[in-house]
Amino acid sequence: MIDQTSNVGATLPASWTYAERMPVQKLGQDEFIKILVTQLTAQDPLNPQKDTEFVGQMAQFSAMETTKAMQNEIATLRANSLIGQKVEVKVERSDNVSGEVTGVDSTNGEPRIIINGVSYPVSNVVRVERATSNPPATAPKN
Repeated sequence: MIDQTSNVGATLPASWTYAERMPVQKLGQDEFIKILVTQLTAQDPLNPQKDTEFVGQMAQFSAMETTKAMQNEIATLRANSLIGQKVEVKVERSDNVSGEVTGVDSTNGEPRIIINGVSYPVSNVVRVERATSNPPATAPKN
């Protein structure tokens, strides 16, 4: 059995999933600046790091930020394309939820689809169906 106590003695709820117990491992601009400052202050003054290495690191970080922004835009486009569609969403602690997507919420940066007034991550969509629409009424022939 897995020990559900952390190294500081706090007990985690048994209902938590493995993903909920994992620390967030994201490197943002603030963390990059902290690393850069630490590198500058800890380097050997008689053998400093070349400025080209810093420029390379900045270029890599810039490319990473651009990729992250593009991934977010693609996820938003995907979420918007689901509006009006019937979807099935995987929910961890209960049965899957099905319903028509009525909107998209990007309040926290990650787009989430809204089904029956509840928001779900787009990544949890397991099935998409074309929403059934009633055929247009036809006038009776005389």
